[in-house]
Amino acid sequence: MTAPIDGFPHDRLSWLIGIEDTCVYPPPGSSMGPLNEFSLTGHDEHWRQDLATASGLGATGLRYGVNWPLVHVAPGRFDWSSLDERLEVAVNELGLTVIADLVHYGTPTWLDGSFADPVFPEALAEFAGAFAERYRGVVDHITPLNEPITTASFCGLRGVWPPALTGWDGWTTVAVGIARGVQRAIAAIRDANPNAVIVHVEASQIYETADERLDDEVELLRSLSTLPTDLILGRVGAEHPQRGWLATNGAAPEHLAELRAGAPAIDLMGVNYYPDLTPRILEEVDGVTRQVTANHWSDGLRAVLLRWEERYRMPMLVTETSIEGSQQLRREWLEAASATVRALHDDGVDVRGLTWWPLLDFVDWSYASGGRNVEEFVLHPETSHDARSETFADPARGVTPFLRRMGLIELTEHEDGSLRRTPTEAAPSFPRERVAFAGDADSDATAAERS
Repeated sequence: MTAPIDGFPHDRLSWLIGIEDTCVYPPPGSSMGPLNEFSLTGHDEHWRQDLATASGLGATGLRYGVNWPLVHVAPGRFDWSSLDERLEVAVNELGLTVIADLVHYGTPTWLDGSFADPVFPEALAEFAGAFAERYRGVVDHITPLNEPITTASFCGLRGVWPPALTGWDGWTTVAVGIARGVQRAIAAIRDANPNAVIVHVEASQIYETADERLDDEVELLRSLSTLPTDLILGRVGAEHPQRGWLATNGAAPEHLAELRAGAPAIDLMGVNYYPDLTPRILEEVDGVTRQVTANHWSDGLRAVLLRWEERYRMPMLVTETSIEGSQQLRREWLEAASATVRALHDDGVDVRGLTWWPLLDFVDWSYASGGRNVEEFVLHPETSHDARSETFADPARGVTPFLRRMGLIELTEHEDGSLRRTPTEAAPSFPRERVAFAGDADSDATAAERS
């Protein structure tokens, strides 16, 4: 059995699950510790159970990370042992269509400059081509790099993750480097597997302000939200409104020319949306501009999908959505998001399906930074349901204070550090086009717990 070439057809909706796979390893001497969600959530130990749970809930598709920093051990050298076993189970035993997530915010530690390293584009292309060749016919759906806009923020603008650059020139360096790497990765994938389906995944962003003094900043952020995708797609020519801005912030003319000439074809546009995190309101406090989260619920999801459809005119997939909070809130959002995607699909919008991300609660990224909040936004107390405080606990005390309650499966930490997996009330509401378990919602939840 092999994975279908187009596992997400136009004539029916697909329902997917993702397993949080952030994998960032800092260089020696960094103040940041490793951030490996597969390890922190116990997925490395319980991957069989987690994959079976995803299938048992009714998912037919799975977004799954392949841990580039760990697999690409040196230039030209790869350790596929863990992936071989996991992908065999996911595809050939459970029948899942896997979208491989090649890069999720981190690069191999031997790549000294990370995304800013001159070798990065070729290193990513080498890995992408090797992956596509090895798993051709098994995993044909590939995301070269998850969320370029978020990567540019954490790695280039605010110095949180390697290469720890700051400022808009740092953002530009990372964004242009990513775009060059993704273009070369797509070429390498298609050379190795002409039947590959390229799924480009980007975070959607909504910016507003009630302060007219911040209108220009809002407009800049709005224009940058699609700029990495425009770069990857070769759309940034002399006429592009941000072409001059890129040059002012250090983009090399030869790199922009290379990107303009190297426009690849992508097959699915993956759009990530979180109802209580994607919308941001800019406000000024003590002379400093900050972003405060809002909650636009399903109106926001509909708006971003229509906006991306209008801009790019290609098939779309909601590649991430969830909400943090009570089990009831998660169920309500799952039902609302699914209904929104169904309605858009019925109205003729070419949206192919929806991915709940993540299957499991996951560990907040502040864990690797000694408890320091690393996000670019401030949570609004009335629209956010995040139970965490602004001051995080010491990571030495365990992961419990850092757990993000966004999963269909809840994690509970025991005294020995192990994590128990328990289905939430949202789990039985996961939509399905085929019967995974016969019976009512209670039996579905029981079956998920058994898996």
